[in-house]
Amino acid sequence: MPFATPGQTRVPLARSRPPEPRWPAILGAIGPRPSLSVSAVALCVLLLAACGGDGGPEQRDPPAASGPQGAAPQPQPRPRGPLATPRRVPLRESGAGDPAAIKVIRLWSDALRRSDVDCASSFWAVPSKVQNGTPVLTLATAADVRVFNGSLSCGSMLTSALGARNGFTIAVFKLTRRPGADCGTGTGAHARTAIRVRNGKIAEWYRLPDDPDAPPPAPEAPQPEPQAPAGPII
Repeated sequence: MPFATPGQTRVPLARSRPPEPRWPAILGAIGPRPSLSVSAVALCVLLLAACGGDGGPEQRDPPAASGPQGAAPQPQPRPRGPLATPRRVPLRESGAGDPAAIKVIRLWSDALRRSDVDCASSFWAVPSKVQNGTPVLTLATAADVRVFNGSLSCGSMLTSALGARNGFTIAVFKLTRRPGADCGTGTGAHARTAIRVRNGKIAEWYRLPDDPDAPPPAPEAPQPEPQAPAGPII
């Protein structure tokens, strides 16, 4: 699974054999969720024309059911911007998962953990969409899918999978080392994802916040514009 580990040095990805991918692979291994404070402009430059959006109607997750101790805390509003999780993608589970979808996710995770990138890539649809601390990217070719899977520096072990709205599965993975890659400090951490399986293939894959009820990060204070000198210019 793809998640960037803080402090971990990115290793340039090996390019797949022809055809060459049309977007540069900058995704790291599964690890703690990258900060949303990264400049979206810089990311779009790195990703060329691969920056995308969800294009779907704005939706909010329903509040969790209240328990015997009183009303459950209301979900926090989602951050906005190109790095935010698309509105139609659920942040939390809402029921039992689809066994067929869970099987596909587990087989993909198992193949990646043993570094069988070709096998792991075979569980993905073409085209498919991914987001891992980046804008939403489209994997338009089989080569793109293979580069994305090969770029993940951690393996993963599926620990839970539950259903969610819009046909998604909320999958939680424990990060592991995998042969030929450096998971670094991500080993042993957990990562949450929203995955949509369509016709037996992974069609959408989104990294989720570790805590879906956490408040969004405060926006950075705008930098003051330079002021003209008060006196005459000599």
